[in-house]
Amino acid sequence: MKIFLLIISGLFLFGCEQTQPPQLPPRPALVVTVGEKTTASPTILIGEIRSRYETAQGFRISGKIIKRYVDVGAVVKKGQILAKLDNQDTGLTAKAAQAQVQSAQADLVLARAELDRLQQLYQRKFISKQAIDIQEAKLKSAIALVKQTQAQASVSDNQFAYTDLRAEREGVVTEIHAEPGQVVAAGETVVRIAKPEDREVSIAVPESRMQGIEINLPAEVRLWAEPTRLYQGKVREVAPAADSVTRTFQIRVALPDADNNVRLGMTAGVRFYNKDSQELLLPLPAVTQYAGETVVWVVNPENGQVESRAVQTGMFREDGIIITHGLQTGEQVVVAGVHTLVPGQVVRPVQAQINP
Repeated sequence: MKIFLLIISGLFLFGCEQTQPPQLPPRPALVVTVGEKTTASPTILIGEIRSRYETAQGFRISGKIIKRYVDVGAVVKKGQILAKLDNQDTGLTAKAAQAQVQSAQADLVLARAELDRLQQLYQRKFISKQAIDIQEAKLKSAIALVKQTQAQASVSDNQFAYTDLRAEREGVVTEIHAEPGQVVAAGETVVRIAKPEDREVSIAVPESRMQGIEINLPAEVRLWAEPTRLYQGKVREVAPAADSVTRTFQIRVALPDADNNVRLGMTAGVRFYNKDSQELLLPLPAVTQYAGETVVWVVNPENGQVESRAVQTGMFREDGIIITHGLQTGEQVVVAGVHTLVPGQVVRPVQAQINP
């Protein structure tokens, strides 16, 4: 009986023991290693070869163009006539102004002669001092009238001279916007002249790509017409405000070593390098929110456990998100399924393939 009770007790105790579940293997996690392949790639933008010095010239008065002396591509010198307006009306106005000057000068001569006669009569006591004062006032008025008509004649002469459009600088004609027979307004662009010696790349940069672009930033330029040739340049000018229509920033990249293959109007690809930048580029799914912070999950290489790491992010790009602070070279970062991870979870890193 005792033996039977001992057997029953043993079976009862054995049945009360809880079975331990089998330990699950570490979960595989897709990771990238922080290094060269995660370094943010240089910014590449497309621009147009332009001259640093360009002049859009137009007539200073309105009128009808009767002749154009240059074509696109013509090399011009300073002061050379580019186009001409009909000067018939301005010529008549100038002649009328000169006639007014001659009339005023004649009145001035008469006023001086009259004053001389009155002064002689005054010395002989034939007239009063009041008559002298009146004539002196008339003389001053005649002098002022001569100056006024001369100024008006100068304006008329200038208007007549403005019918000739002359080059303001030496250069080459790159654009023509008016033809003979066309009536143009004052200030309307007729000819554009560029100085071909100083060439640079003009780029319209979107707001999202402006980060890191500053004066003297080095750049590499390749022409679409000759992609094998590389030109070194530097950012010379950055617009302080975006264009109100396109919402882009205009920048200029100087090309000090430009040769004859670099022609105005060509398309160029510009690659910007910021040597001091420590920015990294991670796939967008690698970044998440945890405990109110922007974090990535970093794998401990010793035990395979993951921990959240707060990071500072930069701009979002088509190929990922910029990380500006918080990671070191050589660390492994989980890039998939990060929203299911918890601190201390053991994972098995699987290296993700990233295109260089």
